[in-house]
Amino acid sequence: MERITAPDGATIVLHSTGSGPDIVVVHGGGVTIGIYRRLASKLADRFTVHLYNRRGREDAGPRKEPYTFDQDIDDLGAVLEHTGARNVIGHSSGGFIALRAALRMPIDRLALYDAAVSIDGEFPMEWLDAARQAAQDGDLARSMAITTAGLNTHSPAARLPLGVRVAICRAFLRTPIGRTMGNLLAQTLDETNQVRLHDGPADPWSAVQAEVLLTYGAGGPPYYVGLNETLAHALPHARVLPIPRSGHDGLNRAPSRLVEPLAEFFAAPVNRERTSQL
Repeated sequence: MERITAPDGATIVLHSTGSGPDIVVVHGGGVTIGIYRRLASKLADRFTVHLYNRRGREDAGPRKEPYTFDQDIDDLGAVLEHTGARNVIGHSSGGFIALRAALRMPIDRLALYDAAVSIDGEFPMEWLDAARQAAQDGDLARSMAITTAGLNTHSPAARLPLGVRVAICRAFLRTPIGRTMGNLLAQTLDETNQVRLHDGPADPWSAVQAEVLLTYGAGGPPYYVGLNETLAHALPHARVLPIPRSGHDGLNRAPSRLVEPLAEFFAAPVNRERTSQL
C-alpha cells in the first residue's frame, strides 16, 4: 500500500500487486476496489496491477460537490504519473472516466468492460430522475429497485411489479455488498447523471489515440452491444470482444475467458492499425 498526492492535495491510497508492466484499474460506481482483487490476483503473475478507491469510498478522500467526473480524471492522471503506467482497465462508470482521460493523457492501451458511455441516447436514462428523487427522499430500497430495473433491461426481475422489486432490494440492503451499494447509491446516481450530461454523437471519441479493447458481457444488458459497435467505429484503434456467459459483473468475477484476452491485449505491442472486431 502506497500513498500518493492528488492534484488538489488529497491522498490517494494505491493498492498494488504483482510484477511486470503496470496496469491501473478504474472501478465502477456503487463498489470499492475489494471486488476487483480476484482480477488483480489473476493478472499479477504477468503485470503489476494498481487498484485505488475513487473519492468517497473507504480509504479515499471526499468528493468535491457538486460532483463532476473532472476530479476522478485528475486522480487517475496522478496515479498514471506516479506509477508510469500507460495501460488502463475501466469498468462501467470507471470506463467512462478512463475513456475521457485518454483524450488528454498518455494512455497506450485501454480495456473497457461495459463502459457507461451514452451515444445519441443509446444508454437508458428514463429511470434516472425517479431513482434520484427516491434517494433524496431517503427511500434507498425504492431507489435501488428503480435503478436496477432501469439498467438491467434484460433481466426478468426488471419486469416484476415495483413493490416486489422494492421488497427484494430491502432484503439485499441488509447484506454486506448491499449495504455498500446502498451507502454509495446517491454517488452512483450522480455519476449516471454525468454520463447523461455527456451524451452526444460518437465523433469526439475519434481523438482517442490509445489502442482500445471494448469488452462487454454477452449475458448482460443488450444496449452495450450497439454502444460498443458505435464506439468501435469512432475510435481510431479499437476492437470489440463480447465475453460469453458474463454479465455486468464479469470483470470482478474475472473468468479466464475474460482475463486471458485482457492479458494478451496488454502484452502485445501497440498496434495502430484500426480493426473493429476480434
